[in-house]
Amino acid sequence: MALQVPPNCDLTLGLICLDKSVPGHTVWQMRADERFLNPAGIVQGGFLSAMLDSAMGASAVSALEGRKAFVSNAELKVSFLRTVREGEVLTCTATVSSRGRTVMFLEGTVVNDEATEVARATSTYIVKER
Repeated sequence: MALQVPPNCDLTLGLICLDKSVPGHTVWQMRADERFLNPAGIVQGGFLSAMLDSAMGASAVSALEGRKAFVSNAELKVSFLRTVREGEVLTCTATVSSRGRTVMFLEGTVVNDEATEVARATSTYIVKER
C-alpha cells in the first residue's frame, strides 16, 4: 500500500484522520489553533466549515469503493451551535447518508473535547467519472 500524503488543506488545519475503516464514514480531529481565532477570540466559522468539508469529502471518496471518480462539493450548509475556544480538541464525524451513481448526500458533526456538539453540516457531492 502506497503512503498517502494529506492534501495541503488538511495539513493547514492540522487534521488527523482517526478512522476510515468503514466506507462512507470517517472520523477526524484537530486542535483549535490561535491562527483560527476571529477578533472576538473565538474560532472563526470558516475553519469549522473547512473541517466539515474535508471530512465529508473524504467520506464521499471512501464510499466510491474503488471506482475511478472525483467528488466535488456542490452545496454545504453549516449550523454553528456553540463557540469554540483556542486549544479545544475538535472531533468531526462525517457520514454518507445517501448515495447514487452521480450524487451523494453527507452529514457531519463536530464536537469539542467535552463531547458537546459545536457544529453540524449537510452537503451534496457530485460524483464524476475520471
